[in-house]
Amino acid sequence: MPDDDLLDRLRSFNRDAFPQYREQFQSLIEDGQHPTTLFIGCSDSRLVPYLLTGAGPGELFLVRNVGAFVPPYDGSYGHHGTAAAIEFAVLSLHVSRIVVCGHSHCGAIKALYEEVPAEANNLRRWLDLGRLAALPVVPTPAALRRTEQRAVVLQLERLMDYPMVRRRVEEGGITLHGWHYVIEDGEVHVFDVQSGNFVAASVARHSGTGPYHPYVEHDGQVLTEENP
Repeated sequence: MPDDDLLDRLRSFNRDAFPQYREQFQSLIEDGQHPTTLFIGCSDSRLVPYLLTGAGPGELFLVRNVGAFVPPYDGSYGHHGTAAAIEFAVLSLHVSRIVVCGHSHCGAIKALYEEVPAEANNLRRWLDLGRLAALPVVPTPAALRRTEQRAVVLQLERLMDYPMVRRRVEEGGITLHGWHYVIEDGEVHVFDVQSGNFVAASVARHSGTGPYHPYVEHDGQVLTEENP
């Protein structure tokens, strides 16, 4: 029988890693989970939320999809996994922060400028959620980086269309955070609403808290097509 790397890893977790967290997991079972942060991130394998934030079990409620996109809130019913997770996190888990985290070298953003395979019907429709962030330029590395950042801010705007999110934000119960993780630098850049720029966390004054409609109300450098 060939080696089964995944099975080896499962056994290693149970044997070596789990004992260190046994009491913590037991507490999370008895008391339930109470995460403080809803983390909406790209599915990219190079984005590892627990490494970025130093979080442990029970701290992050994770939602990951292609591009870290947020579907619009239209009141319709359907199989909207990301929308359902947002509602659950806000209404049932009462998170106090929502992070939207994009990243450099994002395949979803690059795909906005390319032809999508004909049989990828779901992917094509999903990518429509990011098209407003695309620029009418040749997709140079600089333009792709700008599009990645614009896409993050676009999702922050969409979050504010969810009635439960808007209500909690206006009441001061939730803060929104836009992040852009630069993989090659190992640094997250946080969206600063006042300047309209993404600022490296190493010099930022906050973790990216934003007001109500950052994409609409703030026509900053990130959002202008003149600055691709």
